Amino acid sequence: MIIEAQGLVKQYRMGSTTVVALDGVDLTVEQGEMLAVTGASGSGKSTLMHILGCLDHADSGRYVLAGEDVSRLDGNRLAEIRNRRIGFIFQTFNLLPRLDALENVELPLLYAGFPHAKQRAREALDTVGLGDRAHHRPSELSGGQRQRVAIARSLITDPAILLADEPTGNLDTRTGEEILSLFVSLNAAGRTIIIVTHEHDIAARCQHQVAMRDGRIVSETRG
Repeated sequence: MIIEAQGLVKQYRMGSTTVVALDGVDLTVEQGEMLAVTGASGSGKSTLMHILGCLDHADSGRYVLAGEDVSRLDGNRLAEIRNRRIGFIFQTFNLLPRLDALENVELPLLYAGFPHAKQRAREALDTVGLGDRAHHRPSELSGGQRQRVAIARSLITDPAILLADEPTGNLDTRTGEEILSLFVSLNAAGRTIIIVTHEHDIAARCQHQVAMRDGRIVSETRG
């Protein structure tokens, strides 16, 4: 088991109002699973993703990631875990416009001081089928190609888990299907993948599905 969450609670203060974003969430994810988290805006799925991605703490509850209880770790230690164990993919790609594809992909390794960053970035671009676009800037790439660059960047540190937040939200149907097929291939190769999505056809391609409402998991299926 790579993820075990028990009783996660997260609240936010908005003026005089307390908003309960997570209300006692229990979730387990096995190594190599592909999980879809669905729900309407405000259901708690993005908050859950932030906690699973070690971007935020729960107010209470326990979160064990790859055998390590990360529930109360400080910010520096959480940053180390994010950099080593988790790759992030976002709806808006988050690429730096002044850098070409290769430079965008190698950036996490450069920040971390890893050797052979450029060679590893080339290999990551080859993995997502963009080896021939290494020196194109984001403005010279289609939406699907930019998302592939973002996926390559997420793979560069060889993380155990990929977290994707609405990864096809800015793409047309055909391109979205291509990106989903890439996730399926990465999962078949052994990656654990968690996708937050509004799109039920994407969720249907995942072996493990949870639906959220009002900060709780209201249904869960494993295929």
